[in-house]
Amino acid sequence: MNKKMVSVLMSLVLAMSFVLAACSDSSNNGNNNEPEKSAGADPTAKTEETAKPAEPEKPTKITIMLPLNTAETPPDTIKKEVEKLTNTELTYQFFPADTYEEKLNASFATGSLPQVTYMKNQATFMQMREAIRDGQFWEIGPYLSEFPNLSKLKPEVLNNTKVDGKLYSLYIGRPLARQGIIFRKDWADNLGLSAPTTTDELYNMIEKFTNGDPDKNGQNDTIGLTDRNDLVYGAFKTLSSWFGTPNNWGEKDGGLQPEFMSDGYIATMDFMKKLRDNKLMNVDFAATSKTDQINLFTSGKAGVYIGSMQDVNSLQKDLIKNVPSAVIDVASLLTGPNGEKGSWAIPGYNNVVLFPKNATKSEEDLKKILAFFDKMMTPEVSNMMYWGIEGTHYTVVDGKAKASEDKELTEREVKGFKDSVIGEAETNGMYESYIDLPARVHAEELIPQNEKVAVNDPTAPLDSPTYTEMGTQLQELIKDATYKYMYGQIDKAGFDKAIEDWKGRGGEKMIEEYSAAYKK
Repeated sequence: MNKKMVSVLMSLVLAMSFVLAACSDSSNNGNNNEPEKSAGADPTAKTEETAKPAEPEKPTKITIMLPLNTAETPPDTIKKEVEKLTNTELTYQFFPADTYEEKLNASFATGSLPQVTYMKNQATFMQMREAIRDGQFWEIGPYLSEFPNLSKLKPEVLNNTKVDGKLYSLYIGRPLARQGIIFRKDWADNLGLSAPTTTDELYNMIEKFTNGDPDKNGQNDTIGLTDRNDLVYGAFKTLSSWFGTPNNWGEKDGGLQPEFMSDGYIATMDFMKKLRDNKLMNVDFAATSKTDQINLFTSGKAGVYIGSMQDVNSLQKDLIKNVPSAVIDVASLLTGPNGEKGSWAIPGYNNVVLFPKNATKSEEDLKKILAFFDKMMTPEVSNMMYWGIEGTHYTVVDGKAKASEDKELTEREVKGFKDSVIGEAETNGMYESYIDLPARVHAEELIPQNEKVAVNDPTAPLDSPTYTEMGTQLQELIKDATYKYMYGQIDKAGFDKAIEDWKGRGGEKMIEEYSAAYKK
């Protein structure tokens, strides 16, 4: 090859090198990791992956069974709002409270309890403890720390719901000690009486309200006390706490014994018997329903109601329809014959919710359900479920919720959901109630004072297999004997015989079991 030919070839190679280098720089644009773009492509166009929006999280489907304390099942007004706030699809299975225990037991027996199951009350929860031990419900204690709002629940109340030291339930909170007297203050003023501070003064008020013509109509048409067929939430248990009776069970020689074996229980029966013998109350109280008990007060016939002081609002509202000039007030912290004050207390809850394993198969699904309850314990959701829709069911006054004057609307649309709210205002942040009724303001002032002398049930966190198996049946035996004593159908010897019968049928074993658990 001549020199001229070699020179031409070298020039061509050098030229091609420059072309290739230029193409490489153009395609990479200084970034060797960037994919090559086709000619004419829009540099602002998004890839298929970035253009597709993130899919919203699917709502969690939850079925909830709970007792209904109203005449009709509520519409979906509140449910739909809660679903929006919690990203859930909720199915509520409401069953009337009067027959709820029967439905609960039937569903349990057939393995058809839903994912979320409310008990009817503390008693039904106690009866479910053996099934809890058998592993039929989820233990939720280990998960609570993962949920910031559920973690706010009161440890002392949670402890009262534990089974063998383990937590399976969430609780619906209630004030510890709400019990007291609601009385006709206008009657007391007419007779020159002050609010009672002792059990003797209470008896005197009841006697004067019966025989002293407190309404000044010149007729013998009033009675002092109205009561009903309920030894717990009627007058009896509240009276018994003033007479020094323990709360269900009390300490005795280092162990425990039932309340009806105490002197205070006998003194309470004597007090009630004396009232009935002297016709100072409705003498058929053992057969009187709560509705009829309330009617005796709101019709203007009876002057004293013993029970939850927070009932004062509804009693006042219905009373003034019949007696527009009526005025009522409340009292508590009475001193009994032993010179001491006492107020029986609930364990800080009136109901709990459990999570059956047959309906929730995995830990992942359980956590989704617990996440719903965690959201329930935010002010936004708890207010929706407890108070309803702002502007419709309530308004905010001075930072508190003032219920609408349309009580029927709130009862129909909100009450069913209100009874299922977990925690209490201190833990879930919902509004406190705005109160303008002086008697209710007084009641709210007395409740914390009651708690200072609260008489707690020492068996609340304890267990007795015998109680679980037959406690309810055995209690009926004592209940029947208590009414017979107050009606004068048996004497003290007859009541003692009923106690011995109770012991022989399993009560003695119950005492041994509770005492052993108490000593641990």
